[in-house]
Amino acid sequence: MAKLLITGGTGSFGSATVKRFLDDKRFSEIIIFSRDEDKQYSMHHRFNNKKLTFFVGDVRDRDSILRASRGVDFIFHAAALKHVPTGEVFPIEFVRTNIIGTDNVLFAAEENKVKKVVFLSTDKSVYPINAMGMTKAIAEKLISAKANESKIKKLGTTFCAVRYGNVMASRGSVIPIFVEAAKSNKPIVVTDPKMTRFLLSIEDAVDLVLLAIDKGGQGDVFIKKAPSSTVGDLAQAIKNIFKSKSKIEVAGVRAGEKVHESLAHQFELSRAEDLGGFYRIRDGLSYVQKEFAGKSVAKEIKSDYTSLNTDILTVPEIEKLLKSIDYIKNELKKAKK
Repeated sequence: MAKLLITGGTGSFGSATVKRFLDDKRFSEIIIFSRDEDKQYSMHHRFNNKKLTFFVGDVRDRDSILRASRGVDFIFHAAALKHVPTGEVFPIEFVRTNIIGTDNVLFAAEENKVKKVVFLSTDKSVYPINAMGMTKAIAEKLISAKANESKIKKLGTTFCAVRYGNVMASRGSVIPIFVEAAKSNKPIVVTDPKMTRFLLSIEDAVDLVLLAIDKGGQGDVFIKKAPSSTVGDLAQAIKNIFKSKSKIEVAGVRAGEKVHESLAHQFELSRAEDLGGFYRIRDGLSYVQKEFAGKSVAKEIKSDYTSLNTDILTVPEIEKLLKSIDYIKNELKKAKK
């Protein structure tokens, strides 16, 4: 059985992964690596499972991630600073965590002969306009460069990535903010009602990483095809679900925000393999056309894959999707008490 390390493991992704893998026989140990001892303490008592090991450390500290990854077979690198407006005010902090921290993880993986590293990226890394997206884009380049180096030098470690948009109701996302406002009949403040965002469940995010574990080659980037919604329709759907009298107020686009997000640009898609519900983008540094002979390459796609040209959900469709996630189910139960 293998050992798995999750950086930033006390976040939404880490919790969902632990929940999925505690009874999975492929992993004998799951190491939660993060700098927040309080969240680790809470997570330890919530799951209370001997398969879990907790390691307090910071990806900014090369020595701590080096020690934590000894004897590890797989690393899910989820640790990151993600709040877009914060990144505009403190960009150097995003550089230290998202770029230098990622480089430290890759170094530790190589030194400790980890079998595979899966880096969790974001739609904001495509055509980045904010510090969060820019640092994630550079981190993706680090993955690509390390994958190329590993292939040339035959290091034995596979470096790949997944890229996805907003995870519904994840920590720091807009849905819990909208829900709290709706439940108390306070104004639901949106930046731009026509702004679109991809919608992905946390379970889909975990599935995407599992796909990378099973099929990821050097430098591959996996993308989950996902629907989107306008922010205005999302707010309206939440109002309807909670039968709220809240008004929807428009505050204007914040610093560093895009009106629409992109999960892949057309140049990437020209070397992508269409896997049905997913795209696998092959590493551009070592991409050779003949590798795709007989495979379904998405050559016919001549535009970016964005939250504006994907399947945009209607308000009733958004309501149905939201009601399927645990967070909304739990909030509706609380509202009935």
